[in-house]
Amino acid sequence: MHSIQNPVLLTTDLPGIELHAHGKVRDVYRVGEQLLIVATDRISAFDYILPTGIPDKGKVLTQLSIFWFDFLRDLTPTHFLTAQVGEYPAALAAFRDQLGGRSMLVKRASMIDIECVARGYLSGSGWKEYKQHGTVCGISLPAGLRESDKLPEPIFTPSTKAQAGHDENISFAQTVALIGEDLAKRLRDLTLEIYSRAARYAESRGIVIADTKFEFGFVDGTLVLGDEVLTPDSSRFWPADTYRAGGAQFSFDKQFVRDYLESIHWNKQPPAPPLPQEVAAKTSEKYLQAYQALTGHQL
Repeated sequence: MHSIQNPVLLTTDLPGIELHAHGKVRDVYRVGEQLLIVATDRISAFDYILPTGIPDKGKVLTQLSIFWFDFLRDLTPTHFLTAQVGEYPAALAAFRDQLGGRSMLVKRASMIDIECVARGYLSGSGWKEYKQHGTVCGISLPAGLRESDKLPEPIFTPSTKAQAGHDENISFAQTVALIGEDLAKRLRDLTLEIYSRAARYAESRGIVIADTKFEFGFVDGTLVLGDEVLTPDSSRFWPADTYRAGGAQFSFDKQFVRDYLESIHWNKQPPAPPLPQEVAAKTSEKYLQAYQALTGHQL
């Protein structure tokens, strides 16, 4: 069992550095023309941030994203610059303890307001829509598919980015209406290409990537991959050795957290309840297992 004694970072404190955005998990700072992204150990469930952090979660999200940025470097440029605190601007040197292992300096991109989702398996909101209409995001699928079935081929199912609450699935035609046909096609093709390559690799490491979401933006007119990439927070990771179509799957993400919150019959209204230590520790263990399986390294 991974020790829960590791220091948990719930919020960053960088006096004198301009806060650019405060997300559910990440705090983003403006440093000159660049951005500093710090992944905290916060965890959200059912759209609320919980008061209990998950040890090492922010480090897993950061280090796994860096791994994938490198893995995908011949497919797409990214916003990533460095994660070496010693290479950061001098103003950040005093915050080494907060930033080490869980932060990265990135190019500031003009982000596209579309979540680019790739699905290779029928799960989550896609499964709910399929049961009702036989479609996912308006894409017709063969009849008779079961929950968690592998799709005949991966599909692109974009959504709008919600500042609060759930993202909303949209059709490809709606995406075209929002950002234009050329860019919509580029995002679709790149999303599916990245997903297919990553899914093949992950399968060789014993992990099924059921679905995932990407964010893209422009830096000086160049389309780049940004935000986090192929992490347990942005993807559905299933252990390949326990995968069985026909129902919900064991997952490498927030499963223990969601299961606990359902077991105590929380009404999913604020304030969110704290997690018992063993639930936080088990969740940390799952994040670490995903990282180690995919990269072949200990964190």
